[in-house]
Amino acid sequence: MKKTRTFITLILTAALSVSMTAKASAAQIPRETAPLNATEEQIIIVENLIGDILDEVQNGLGYAEAENKAEPRVYKAVITGQANGNGYAILSDIMKNAILNARDMYLRPEIYQEAEDRLKILLADTIADVENGLDLFTATKQAHTKIYQSINPAFDSEVQFSIDTCYRDIPAIDMAVYNRTRKLLDDDHEVYIQKPAE
Repeated sequence: MKKTRTFITLILTAALSVSMTAKASAAQIPRETAPLNATEEQIIIVENLIGDILDEVQNGLGYAEAENKAEPRVYKAVITGQANGNGYAILSDIMKNAILNARDMYLRPEIYQEAEDRLKILLADTIADVENGLDLFTATKQAHTKIYQSINPAFDSEVQFSIDTCYRDIPAIDMAVYNRTRKLLDDDHEVYIQKPAE
């Protein structure tokens, strides 16, 4: 009897260790992929639910397959009260964005790297301003305007954003550019936050 309990204890300990290791190594949701209205708590909830699926996407799992595996987990967490009162809509959006981004980065890693390298030069002034305290809303608006003007120098954001959306003439931008822009600005905002007070 004593040997059986010891054996069961060892098996349970091993299973818990494997489970904890798997969760610890599961992919994190890149903050730049989350909707702007998502909170850190909501991102972490989804991260805990689908981190292992993101690992699979980063290793080649397709978008549809990943979403089909992840969606029931998010739905179940909301229905069973394990989402800390957060609704399905926002958690689902975080999940879908994270999977879409992971899949796109898996398929086109060079595009993301090229975009980031180009944006570091194009947005150098804005990045420096963020490191010195410029708010992210203003910085994002400035960054997007610079990106649009790099494609169409005549682009006037004041004119374009003041007219009805169906008449706006905004240059088409690859999602990798928007993603890397937000990542760069978010990273530099973190630098500003972590600076010691003078």
